[in-house]
Amino acid sequence: MTFITSSLGRNGRRTTFFMSKRDYYEVLGVSRSATEQELKSAYRRLAVRYHPDKNPGDTEAEERFKEAAEAYSVLSNTDQRQRYDRLGHAGVSGAGAGANYGAAGFGGLEDLLSEIFGFGDVFGGGGRGAANRGADLRYDLEVTLEQAAAGLTAKIKIPRLETCGKCTGQGTSDGSTPDTCPTCRGTGQVRFQQGFFSVARTCGHCRGTGRVVTSPCGDCQGEGRVEKQKEVEVRIPAGVETGSRMRLQGEGEAGPNSGPNGDLYVVILVKEHQDFERQGANLYASLPLTFTQAALGATLPLQTLDGAQELKAPAGTQTGTVFRMRGFGMPILGGRGKGDLFIAVTVVTPKNLTREQRKLLEELSEIEGEEEERGFMGKVRDIFG
Repeated sequence: MTFITSSLGRNGRRTTFFMSKRDYYEVLGVSRSATEQELKSAYRRLAVRYHPDKNPGDTEAEERFKEAAEAYSVLSNTDQRQRYDRLGHAGVSGAGAGANYGAAGFGGLEDLLSEIFGFGDVFGGGGRGAANRGADLRYDLEVTLEQAAAGLTAKIKIPRLETCGKCTGQGTSDGSTPDTCPTCRGTGQVRFQQGFFSVARTCGHCRGTGRVVTSPCGDCQGEGRVEKQKEVEVRIPAGVETGSRMRLQGEGEAGPNSGPNGDLYVVILVKEHQDFERQGANLYASLPLTFTQAALGATLPLQTLDGAQELKAPAGTQTGTVFRMRGFGMPILGGRGKGDLFIAVTVVTPKNLTREQRKLLEELSEIEGEEEERGFMGKVRDIFG
């Protein structure tokens, strides 16, 4: 973009000055290492500030708006940005405002403008009345930790819009093709001029379909789609965790105007387990030991996700000791092998002792006291000879 200014000289002649383009990063106010999101945020801010609707009659604001649009259209396109970083404006000559925006990532610019200002198809473009893809759907599937470890095949029921079987998606009572909308002439949009934009809004007469049904189908009331419940089989691989997502292509809603189906995304939620805590592919659990088991050592039965196992605690095991059982964790999703199971030991102090237990502990205490005294006297003898 070239800015043109002019002024009158002393001789009465008007002198015209051509100013070179500003650096695109400078225009957006970002660094040369700016991320895609930073570029988008910067352009959004400038577009809102300098949009012609908010600055009617302000030619400078309009130029700033065009300048920001040009900068974003180039920098938001990976190939254009690389050429611009190497060669500057010469590397993207013809890719800016007034040129072919399709080659410079204009699709993203159009989507962003539509998102900001609530209208689409800026600077012209195709109609919206053609068959569109159906909506994607999401289903949250809750599974147990055991199911997540083993994997499973689940059958779920999805309420969704499907193509009407009676009218085959046409929306008409006899299955014939609907009439072309007389308001938008089948484009699904009505155009009007807004500042320097040619703006298109959804046609209110046909609601953007570009078609008008004069004799609607009795089953779908002219919509071409009816709500039904579909049973879908989902294969859940072993090792899934909360947030894992499966995409079932074509299992979403049917598109309007007999358009293709969207997709179904099944999102996994793994329930919390009463015994195990999960961190990635590893599992963590705690195990209580009695005083005698910790002191004398013991072989303890342990229930894992892979079935019953045994844990050998050596004599003298202390609270806080962690045992590692390799390969007894969760399967590694998309990989090989399994994580590990970590068992943290807690020595439990006995309560509500029986007479016999108390007597035995008192005898043990006396023995410990005698040993401690003998040890102390031995140290005294060592000192004084």
